[in-house]
Amino acid sequence: MNQPQAGHKDNLPAEWRALAEAALVARKRAYVPYSNFQVGAALLDEQGAIHFGCNVENGAYSPTNCAERTALHRAIADGHRPRSFRALAVTGETHLPITPCGVCRQVIAELCSPDMPIIMTNTKGDWRITTITELLPGAFSLEDERNQTQS
Repeated sequence: MNQPQAGHKDNLPAEWRALAEAALVARKRAYVPYSNFQVGAALLDEQGAIHFGCNVENGAYSPTNCAERTALHRAIADGHRPRSFRALAVTGETHLPITPCGVCRQVIAELCSPDMPIIMTNTKGDWRITTITELLPGAFSLEDERNQTQS
């Protein structure tokens, strides 16, 4: 990436500004009656369409779904191929730009290209751009496991 890797919304590269703003819109849709911690995500597909995701809580807790996974699952359900996505933005009300949880990192590693930009933001306008390879080095992959057993 030839662009700044972190900053404030005033210097967020224009190509990602709209995606970060879409994540803020998605955040408002979160269903969070237990934690009151709203997270929004916006996934950009190869045609330029944005798929919204928000966290959806459940009283049993384990069925709760994060914003990033909601956006990715929605795009897959809408017929988009894994690894065809261009970028993912995620936002929350955190001191520093929010980062995907471990489960979301594994799902992103499975469904997105290793070098796809992940734009992490917060409601104050701070941001950081990274990739899933940086967030989850050595991610588990069944493909890797199959290749090991065939060697």
